[in-house]
Amino acid sequence: MQTSTQQTPSSQPQTPQLGWMLFLVLGAIGALTPLAIDMYLPAMPTIAKDLGVTAGEVQITLTAYTAGFALGQLLHGPLADSYGRKPVLLIGVFFFAIASVVSATTHGIEALTLVRTAQGFAGAAAAVIIQAVVRDMFDREDFARTMSFVTLVMTVAPLVAPMIGGYLALWFGWRSIFWVLAIFAVIVILAVIIKIPETLPVENRQPLRFKTTIRNYARLCKNPTVMGLIFSGAFSFSGMFAFLTAGSFVYIDIYGVRPDLFGYLFGLNIVAMILMTTINGRIVKKVGSHTMLRAALVIQLLAGVGLLVGWALDLGLWGIVPFVMLFIGTISTIGSNSMGLLLSGYPNMAGTASSLAGTLRFGTGSVVGAIVAMLPSDSAGSMAMVMAACAVMSALLYWTLGKKA
Repeated sequence: MQTSTQQTPSSQPQTPQLGWMLFLVLGAIGALTPLAIDMYLPAMPTIAKDLGVTAGEVQITLTAYTAGFALGQLLHGPLADSYGRKPVLLIGVFFFAIASVVSATTHGIEALTLVRTAQGFAGAAAAVIIQAVVRDMFDREDFARTMSFVTLVMTVAPLVAPMIGGYLALWFGWRSIFWVLAIFAVIVILAVIIKIPETLPVENRQPLRFKTTIRNYARLCKNPTVMGLIFSGAFSFSGMFAFLTAGSFVYIDIYGVRPDLFGYLFGLNIVAMILMTTINGRIVKKVGSHTMLRAALVIQLLAGVGLLVGWALDLGLWGIVPFVMLFIGTISTIGSNSMGLLLSGYPNMAGTASSLAGTLRFGTGSVVGAIVAMLPSDSAGSMAMVMAACAVMSALLYWTLGKKA
């Protein structure tokens, strides 16, 4: 940011070798929460039957995880800025593993709901601190390149997780899902210990004081450029939430796609994201984060317009699918570059900034998803209009506020 461009030599990130093992560890950290959210979805009916409760009571356990995750994001960032990235990350993943074990052995829905809340709270450490760690390790463009990969993993994981969870529940019972989560968390802990160094020097840490934490959040919120970058990424991300809320209904019920083919059409979005992420990773060092972010915002805006045209002219399924692909394909590029620009201005507050950005991103997505759910569902119009509106908001917020970064 213009107000925080000076950095001490010790705060300048020293870009390491971008080896495959480092990418693998970072991707594993980023996959924790997507796996925890989506892997047990196919087993929910079995859980309800086994515990003798209604489906709604089991669904509350998912809400509980999300609530704990949102609260955890606000706390783990300041802790990481005060005590270092690695210890907070390790403690968070450790308690995530413990919560997974307890979830696998509990016999009551109330206990499962409570433990899932704690699991979400602990799991938020991974989601928040990974961005701060990457910011510490890489410069602005390499941050965008690396976070593109991490974001891709976090997007692909929800596609794979339900399949894994379904087979685990079928072969070994629903409790095996949480045992696998616990084992995966232990593997992540060992990988972090071996591969990830402490990236925040002691001299750059901020004392943990309640007033200081509130002041840091207020400082970020009062900066128009910070808010522009955060909400630009948040509205882009929320456009995907609109599709996740309504996409299956639009494809299956309105356009007659068979349920078994929906997954393939959904996979086209991931193909688009992989292509755009690859392009971003290859050229962001040459052209800069601003250029990549602007290009992705324009593509997403055009995709939003295309969705409206496809719906208004009643062009059918293939008047919608390509534009959904383009829209979702840009999310990783927009998210990684906007966060790179944001965190480069606040190197010693990267954890706090990541916490704020994550909370606002998921909060905005939840609101947008709720709006879509309340709109008429007799055509693709509601989804198209909300996605287009998100693209417009994302672009406006960057060009009016975020471009000053």
